[in-house]
Amino acid sequence: MKKVTPYDPEGNKREQVEQMFDSIAPRYDLLNRLFSLGIDQRWRKRILKEIRERPVEHLLDLATGTADLAILAARHARRVTGADVSEGMLAQGRAKVAKRALQDRVELVRAASESLPFEDGTFDAITVAFGVRNYDDLDLGLREMRRVMAENGRLFVLEFSHPQRAPMKQLFRLYFHRVMPGIGNALAKDEAAYSYLPRSVDAFPEGPELEDLLVRAGFQGVSSTRLSGGIATLYRGHA
Repeated sequence: MKKVTPYDPEGNKREQVEQMFDSIAPRYDLLNRLFSLGIDQRWRKRILKEIRERPVEHLLDLATGTADLAILAARHARRVTGADVSEGMLAQGRAKVAKRALQDRVELVRAASESLPFEDGTFDAITVAFGVRNYDDLDLGLREMRRVMAENGRLFVLEFSHPQRAPMKQLFRLYFHRVMPGIGNALAKDEAAYSYLPRSVDAFPEGPELEDLLVRAGFQGVSSTRLSGGIATLYRGHA
């Protein structure tokens, strides 16, 4: 898999991803809703629908960003820990957690997914929404997720994918590669961040290829469902 970075192709991806999200953090939620027309929230709620099929004691939300999914998950999990490399994103998330008076149930910590500061088997559910594509070392990040998952724990990974049928395929490519970077530059003043998004999606494994990587990392019962015509895919697995 080709490694795609936001700024310097020769530089450290983890550091650049952190820099990028620190830069766009103040406008991240606004741009997310604008670019997705709110569909991203519907996708997150699809994860929650499956999570609540079984009680969850402690859920880990990786690449938690501004804590959208962590906050939603607090409706169904007794405890939620969100982790992210960007302190700027976490600051936005902590403000949202405090506004909803969820500090006793939602904790946000700065951590890289490839080196999680948690004991083996800590979490009985793990979620990642639009984050695994930003891992510096995907294989290591997936293995770390498996390490901190309790036996019978469940995994839910939501990630962008490519529509396969016309005209959605062509419209998606035009929007992702042309429209979005221009709007991102105008509103966030960081064109590189929003050109990184389509480049990283293009380079990232999806469908059976990502399922195979999850199996290699130690997850069982791996499956996936394409959402919204294939714009996103929800992957599942368990310990």
